[in-house]
Amino acid sequence: MRLYFMSCRHIEVAAARRTARFPGWKLVLVPGITLCLAALFFFVIPINGLESAIPQSGPQEAPSPTRPQAGSEQERTDFNTAYALQGAAAQEAAVIDFSNRYPASALRRYLYSSAMLQYQRENNPVKMLAMGERVLALDPDNPLALVLTATVLADSLGDRDRDRDKKVSTIKHNATRAIQSAEAGYSGGAVYKTTLQSMAYSALGITKLKTGDDAGAEKDLKIATELAKFRPDGHTWYHLALAQDHRKKYAAALGSVEQALQLASSDPELQKLAEIEHERLAGLARGPRNASSTEPQ
Repeated sequence: MRLYFMSCRHIEVAAARRTARFPGWKLVLVPGITLCLAALFFFVIPINGLESAIPQSGPQEAPSPTRPQAGSEQERTDFNTAYALQGAAAQEAAVIDFSNRYPASALRRYLYSSAMLQYQRENNPVKMLAMGERVLALDPDNPLALVLTATVLADSLGDRDRDRDKKVSTIKHNATRAIQSAEAGYSGGAVYKTTLQSMAYSALGITKLKTGDDAGAEKDLKIATELAKFRPDGHTWYHLALAQDHRKKYAAALGSVEQALQLASSDPELQKLAEIEHERLAGLARGPRNASSTEPQ
């Protein structure tokens, strides 16, 4: 498991993904990126914890924009009970019950965020997407929900999707908004911000790769790799190699797939795919007509 280790104000991101073949396309990614729930207090609730995050009875300081507020002691208790549940399905049921009890509560989005992350940890992209959409309905600029929903949709995008155009539009919207939201809202956390932005650019690049925009895919995936220098991602490098391969930039693609291979030791499926691509590119890059000086720019 590859971790982005940060201070308690940020998150740990483990970029472990599972790959699978898909008819009509080289690769579909099923996301398995696990975000450490315990380290998300800065993002989901204040650092001080649940008890201090929710107002107690008696005099209180003026609420801050990031602090969730309960309208009553019972609401606070029900929130804490729901948030403490283990297991994504149990927490989803609890947040639905909580939302029915308190339909106007500002705390709902924190419970949906927690359920989203628990489904992420359980590698259930369909449910994670559903919870992410719930978060965005309440908090449209939530950068984590934006980037995770964009990632799920990009990884699952297929040639035969009935709602393909809608999915592509949503990916572009969510990823672009995640980039902007992270830039505007997390200027004090450089690693966290660039990690989210790298994931967003990767989702954009994969989508463009799957829709035939190889030049756009190469551009976005290059940006993703540059943003992820602190902790590079083999899957981003692999997709960059595919985009460069499609553009007949074989020497550049060979360099990218070699980067992917260096990062693929913990992912046998990615390693196998990268080895196949490397074998192909090694021959092409040595060909007399494919010298780097003649590759398209």
